[in-house]
Amino acid sequence: MVGAVRYRVEHETRYAYDAPVSQSWQRARLTPRTLPWQKLLVHAIDIDPRPDERHDGPDAFGNTVTHFGLHGAHRRLRVRMHGEVEVGARPLIVEAPHAWESARPALRQASTALDLDPARMCEPTALLPLSDAARQYAAPSFARGRDWLAAVSELMHRIHDEFEFEPGATTVSTSVDEVLHQKSGVCQDFAHLMLACLRGFGLAARYVSGYLLTEPPPGQPRLMGVDASHAWVAAWSPQHGWVEFDPTNDQLADQRYITLAWGADFADVVPLRGVILGGGTQVMDVAVSVMPVEG
Repeated sequence: MVGAVRYRVEHETRYAYDAPVSQSWQRARLTPRTLPWQKLLVHAIDIDPRPDERHDGPDAFGNTVTHFGLHGAHRRLRVRMHGEVEVGARPLIVEAPHAWESARPALRQASTALDLDPARMCEPTALLPLSDAARQYAAPSFARGRDWLAAVSELMHRIHDEFEFEPGATTVSTSVDEVLHQKSGVCQDFAHLMLACLRGFGLAARYVSGYLLTEPPPGQPRLMGVDASHAWVAAWSPQHGWVEFDPTNDQLADQRYITLAWGADFADVVPLRGVILGGGTQVMDVAVSVMPVEG
């Protein structure tokens, strides 16, 4: 890819249990997607202890899922993804003004053309039920007849400006209505809020997980293991297709964004999820690094 940027990515999750785990079945979504602007060059997932069974396969959204099971007693689990990804420029957003309302009937046309992705991305989910509060919050951005890109962009700007990024203020189960009330959260919360706003107006949008290259403070070296997974939103219109908005950073996704997986909400893209027998209390530690590869 002309002008592409190459990254080395590491994502390590460690579990420590205060009692032996006798059985463990896990699903890992830790394989970056292959996209027109993104190429997976090198990739491996190392699992310790070595699993007794393991296989890869796609989920309903086309994400690669690594299924594995451990059938011997263990008191720790380490899952490390490492690889290299090349990211080129995303498609240019051409100037094609159209009212946001026009995207709703276009969803039905896309469905009849067997492109089901947009249609199923405007439905409520267990984690993201329809929210009257989110619709009311979004309403000022969606005046009748307003251009789709202008409306969605303004919604992104407002979430960034009116909510405080505050790690620890929420959990994975915090609802959109709670986020609206406390006006704070993290990237997952802001992505969920934007999804709820868009779906409240019948628009298609999906949750995207991945990584974002962060810059160290001036004069400081880039450190390993201090980054984190990131989340943003892709919204759909018939003229533009899928456009990626990051309400946490108030910008469209560019070559600094590495796409890992997408789905209807966070539950569809959890990097590592499973069931264990035994284990007692567990402690989880996650370390993520995104490093540019020179040359």
